[in-house]
Amino acid sequence: MTEQMYRVALASRPTGAPEADNFSYESAAIPTPGEGEVLVRVHYMSLDPYMRGRMDDAKSYAAPVPIGGTMEGGGVGEVIASNSPHFAPGDFAFGMFGWATHAVQPANMMRKIDPNQMPITTALGVLGMPGFTGWYGLTELGRPKAGETLVVAAATGPVGSMVGQVARLAGLRTVGIAGGADKCKLATDTFGFDACLDHRAYPDAKALRADLKQACPDGVDIYFENVGGKVLEAVMPLMNPHGRIPICGMISWYNAGGLGAGASDPGLSAPGLWRTILVNFLSVNGFIISNHFDRYPEFLGQIAPKIASGEIRYVEDIAEGLENAPQAFMSMLGGGNMGKQIVKVL
Repeated sequence: MTEQMYRVALASRPTGAPEADNFSYESAAIPTPGEGEVLVRVHYMSLDPYMRGRMDDAKSYAAPVPIGGTMEGGGVGEVIASNSPHFAPGDFAFGMFGWATHAVQPANMMRKIDPNQMPITTALGVLGMPGFTGWYGLTELGRPKAGETLVVAAATGPVGSMVGQVARLAGLRTVGIAGGADKCKLATDTFGFDACLDHRAYPDAKALRADLKQACPDGVDIYFENVGGKVLEAVMPLMNPHGRIPICGMISWYNAGGLGAGASDPGLSAPGLWRTILVNFLSVNGFIISNHFDRYPEFLGQIAPKIASGEIRYVEDIAEGLENAPQAFMSMLGGGNMGKQIVKVL
């Protein structure tokens, strides 16, 4: 094939927050699929906080993107050539296609999606990895019970909004923390949170904790951890005995490098954290959702009907054009998105 494709590659590793110079926008020949492989024209791609960690050359649960390599990411698109009996031209599929207009993937690494059942973008957010992450982390590790209180930060993102809505449907009091008054309004008015606090309105964790305590008069039974930093410091003293903390991410520290390993937060001390965990008998569980995809069909079976009925709602923030993916990504890391951040490629 002689037609050109385009991709966004990692040009250099960032020090601190990513900058435009860390990315390069390049053209290349469209690849040809080999035996058992499929060529896809990408329509939409996902932007997620974990991608910041892939930009660092640090030991983690997955290998970093090499310099010159295509930035990693999930996408949805149309099959245009196939050497697999499982996919035919015209099918739509999800796969880890990267920040690119076209990609070749083994058929067994892709998932067929039906554009007539749900918008294909939902495979990137509410019915994709982020929604599944929120559902699994809450139900399996949070172990919610009716009457309890849940706190989740990044409450309007695709993970946090799923956590809050599933908890609300299970009969919990749901308290969100988000960045900005508009996001807090989205959390309560669209996603049904009982309350939402704007973390940007507080100078420090102590001030945030004072209002969080008012929003959680019976303490906190589940803290779904997405951000770390000031929010974690505010929540920890409010945890009830036998509380649960699923650890999904720590976005406030990612730009320190090493997937947060380079962060130094003077407000948090290891002795203080460990003592709180000990004396309150807390269950703290880190998890990586890629280890649990055997549960994905169960997630779809439970959540897809609730989306169709309107019981669970979602919001998507769609940037236009692959060339604008770096700017949308940098903005997302600073909280500039409203809902699930997606890039329209085609």
